[in-house]
Amino acid sequence: MSLTTHFELISKTILFAGLPDNHIHQLLNISREKEFPRNEIIFSEGDPANGFYVNADGLVKIYKLSSEGKEQILHIFGPGEPFGEVPVFSGKTFPAYAETISPCKALFFPRQSFVNLVSANPSLALNMLSVLSMRLRHFTVQIENLSLKEVPGRLAAYFLMLSIEQKSPKSVMLNITKSQLASLIGTIPETLSRMLNRMAAQNLLHVEGRRINLTDMEGLKVLAETGRLPGAE
Repeated sequence: MSLTTHFELISKTILFAGLPDNHIHQLLNISREKEFPRNEIIFSEGDPANGFYVNADGLVKIYKLSSEGKEQILHIFGPGEPFGEVPVFSGKTFPAYAETISPCKALFFPRQSFVNLVSANPSLALNMLSVLSMRLRHFTVQIENLSLKEVPGRLAAYFLMLSIEQKSPKSVMLNITKSQLASLIGTIPETLSRMLNRMAAQNLLHVEGRRINLTDMEGLKVLAETGRLPGAE
């Protein structure tokens, strides 16, 4: 990536949006570009949190592993999104794994250099607090969905979230595999396929490969709120 591309990436990412150009240039000065192939582990749970990343290209999944080795995806980050920033100020360890889903490029911000920069520019900290608050709300909703809702409700909530993110009220495009989607909502691929078929049979949606046509938005909203399909066991 060129310096101009780096500048645009940093200035548009949610962590640093609205910062003056001189602060963006200071961030550029401490960043390092990194490239990762597909299925590369960027950091593991328990690794020292020596810095964080802003994704420039590709997809990165953040996940936990159970004692039996079962993967639970917590989030999937695309271009322009930061990841690994939560433990930066604590100076402790990463609480989860980060692995590429596709070949990726990212800017890496070393922890100590960033902390020094924030100490000199408190406005950076305000932006980060806003992002961390949003992340906390996201994980609160995710925990609620996983613990209180059945699979159809989690799936409906995910499609509704995608429709907002993609600004498309009638259809959404999946940028992950159905196996990864199953992990993200806390189920297995077989159950996911069964639920998609049941939701299609009730005319809530129609699946065309990775495109999901949302044929009954009101029905999906009710399903997301109640967490259950009519007649579900």
